[in-house]
Amino acid sequence: MGIHYDKERKLFHLQAADTSYVIQIVKSGYPAHLYWGRRVRGLQLDRLLEMTWRSSFSPATEPGDPPLSLDTLPHEYPGYGNSDFRMPAYQAMLPNGSTVTDLLYESHAIRKGKPKLPGLPATYVESDDEAETLELTLKDALTGLTVVLSYTVFEHFNAIARSARLINNGQEPLQLLRAYSMSLDFAHDRFDMLHLSGAWTRERYIHRRRLEPGLQAVESRRGASSHAQNPFIALLAEGAGEDHGDVYGVSFVYSGNFAAGVEVDQFHTARLFMGINPFDFAWRLEPGEAFQTPEAVLAYSADGLGGMSRCYHDLYRSRLCRGAFRDRTRPILVNNWEATYFDFNAEKIEAIAKTGKELGIELFVLDDGWFGRRDDDTTSLGDWFVDRNKLPNGLEDLAGRVRRMDMQFGLWFEPEMVSPESELYRAHPDWCLHVPDRRRTTAREQLVLDLSRADVRDYIVKAVSDILSSAPITYVKWDMNRNMTEIGSALLPPERQRETAHRYMLGLYEVLERITSAFPHILFESCSGGGGRFDPGMLYYMPQTWTSDNTDAISRLKIQYGTSLVYPVSSMGAHVSAVPNHQVGRVTPLETRGHVALSGNFGYELDLTKFSAEEKETVKAQVALYKEIRHLVQFGDFYRLLSPFEGNDTAWMFVSKDKSEAFVVYVSVLKEPNAPLGRFRLKGLDPERNYRSDDDNAVYGGDELMYAGLPVPQFHGDFASKVYRFRAVN
Repeated sequence: MGIHYDKERKLFHLQAADTSYVIQIVKSGYPAHLYWGRRVRGLQLDRLLEMTWRSSFSPATEPGDPPLSLDTLPHEYPGYGNSDFRMPAYQAMLPNGSTVTDLLYESHAIRKGKPKLPGLPATYVESDDEAETLELTLKDALTGLTVVLSYTVFEHFNAIARSARLINNGQEPLQLLRAYSMSLDFAHDRFDMLHLSGAWTRERYIHRRRLEPGLQAVESRRGASSHAQNPFIALLAEGAGEDHGDVYGVSFVYSGNFAAGVEVDQFHTARLFMGINPFDFAWRLEPGEAFQTPEAVLAYSADGLGGMSRCYHDLYRSRLCRGAFRDRTRPILVNNWEATYFDFNAEKIEAIAKTGKELGIELFVLDDGWFGRRDDDTTSLGDWFVDRNKLPNGLEDLAGRVRRMDMQFGLWFEPEMVSPESELYRAHPDWCLHVPDRRRTTAREQLVLDLSRADVRDYIVKAVSDILSSAPITYVKWDMNRNMTEIGSALLPPERQRETAHRYMLGLYEVLERITSAFPHILFESCSGGGGRFDPGMLYYMPQTWTSDNTDAISRLKIQYGTSLVYPVSSMGAHVSAVPNHQVGRVTPLETRGHVALSGNFGYELDLTKFSAEEKETVKAQVALYKEIRHLVQFGDFYRLLSPFEGNDTAWMFVSKDKSEAFVVYVSVLKEPNAPLGRFRLKGLDPERNYRSDDDNAVYGGDELMYAGLPVPQFHGDFASKVYRFRAVN
C-alpha cells in the first residue's frame, strides 16, 4: 500500500490493497488519468497515456502541440469551455458572467491517514497506518479558483475515497454551478453500466445495460437519495459477472440530490462521474471561502460483483458506520406498526411486548402515533410530547413495563417534518421549506422543516433529546416520509436560494451528529418510507436502515439482493409480517417469511398475540436460530448464489471470516410441475476443510460443496424455502 510519486515523470501511483490508480501531470499542468484496476508494479506506466491529433474539431490546448487537446485527454477533474466538450466535473461563474476556467497543477502533498471532511459523513481510519492520502492542488491563475483533489487509498481494502475542495483564493466572489466529487476517463467504452433503481416498496432493483454513445446517467432531484435511484453505479467489463471479471464501483457518501453517470464520446472513451446534482444547485463563494464536496468511494474488483460487494461491506461496516453498535450484534425486535397502526393504548402495547418476551424477542419498538394528537397521519408532526389519551402515564411508564419484562424499549420519530395541523406549525409557519407567494405542497399531510436554519436544528435536537432523556429508550427509528418541494429558505438571500437543498443536508448531518453523540447507548435506525434514503451518508450516523416498507418475503428477495450489492447485511432491517401481506396481499408461509428475514437485522412487525400455538412454536424456533447465527449474518462474508432477477429461485449465504461456519438460504417462488433436478453450488468455504450439515448430519468437503454442489430442494407448493447450516469439523 502507498502513494508513490515519480518526480521525473510527474506520475502518481496510488496502491490500495490489490488496486492501482495512476495519475500523470502532463506538460501543460493538467492531471491525466492513466489507469485504475488490478495492482501493478508500475515500471512504465507513463506509456499508457496516448495523445494523438484527431482533427480541427478537437482544438489544440497549446499552439504548436496538436496532439494535446483537452477534448481527448483522459482528465481527472475536467472543466468546460477551453476545448473539452465532454461532461465537466465543475463549473464556476465569474462576476462577468463567463464560466471559463483553466485548472492547472500547482502542488501536491502526500500524508499518512485520512483527514475528516468538515460537516460531512465519510469513511475514516482508526490509525494513520491504515491509509495514505494524496492532495493534488490545481489552480486557475486568472480567478484564483483553487481545487484540492483528495485521494485516500486503504491498506486493507480495494477502495479509493475521492473528494474535492473548491476554494476562492481570488479577489471577487464566484458562483459554483457544478462541483462533482469525482470524474475519470476510461480509454474505451466496452462496459456494461449497472445501477440500482426502483420505487417506494420496490427499492434497489438491479438494472444492467450496455454503454452506448452519449450520456447514460441516474440522478435524484427529490432532496434525498430516493427510492427511485440509489447513489451508486458500477461499470462491468465484457463478460464480468458475479464471481469473475473486472468491476468498477462508485458509491456516494451523501443523502441528498446526486448525479452519476457515464458519457461515451465520439472516440468511444467513457467518462465516469458522480457528485451533487448540478440541477437547481449553486453555491456562492466569497473570497477566502471553500466548498467541500461529499466523498465518492471507488471500489475495484477483479472477482466480479461479489468481490466488489464484499469490499464495500467490509469497508462500510467497519470504517463508515460508527459508535457502540458498529461491532455489536443487533437485538431481535417487534414493531407494532402493522399490528396496530395508530390504534393502540398502553395495555395493547404491553400485551404484544409480553408475547414477544415469551417468544424470545429482545426489543419492543413503539411506532408512529404516540405523540401530540396523532390518531392518523394528518396531524401533530413536530409536537414531540406524549399523547396522554393513549398513554395516560407517559412513555416512562410504558417503557418501564416493557423493561420489567427484561426487554428493551424503542421509539419512532419523524423529526424532519411538520404537520400543518400542529402546534409547532401554528407557532412557526416560516420554519418549513417554502417559496414566498407559492402554495406549500403537502405529502402525507406534512411539510419539510428547513434544516438550513439554526433555530430549527436547535428545536429538533432539544425536542428529541427531551424525549430520549425521559424514558429508558435504547433504540430509535428515525423516519422521513416525503421529498422536498418548494425548496426555499426564509433566511437565505436571493443569491443563495439554490444552496438550500445542500444546506438542508449539512443541517441534517449536524443534527444527527449532535443527537447520536449525546445518546451513544441508543441504536439508531434510519428510515425514509423504508428505503428512500438508504445511502452511505446515513450509515455514518445510523448503522442500520429499514430496507423497505414492503415486508412481503417474495418482494424482499429482489430488494435485499439488490441492496446487498453495496450495503452490508448488518445495515439491513428485515421483519416478518402478517399475511395477507399489507403491501401486496400475498400469502406466504411463516417459515419462508422467517427465512428471508433471517438474512438481515431480524424482527417482527405484526400482532404477536394473534399467533396460534403452532405459529408461536415456529417463531420461537426462528428466534432461537437467529440468536445462534446473527454474528454470522451481520458480520460474516456474504455470497450471492442465485439471482431473483434471473430465475424462479434465489439463494445466498453467509460465511464466517475464519470459514468455520456457514448459513445458506434457498427460496423458490413458484412451484413448477415435474421440474428438472439440479444442483446449486456454495461459495466462500475452505476447500481443504470438511463441514457437517445440520440438515442431515452428513459431512461434506468444502470442495464438494463449492464445486459439485447440493441438490436443489424439492418443494410442494409456492413460496417455499429451506435453510442450511454447515460447521467445520477440522
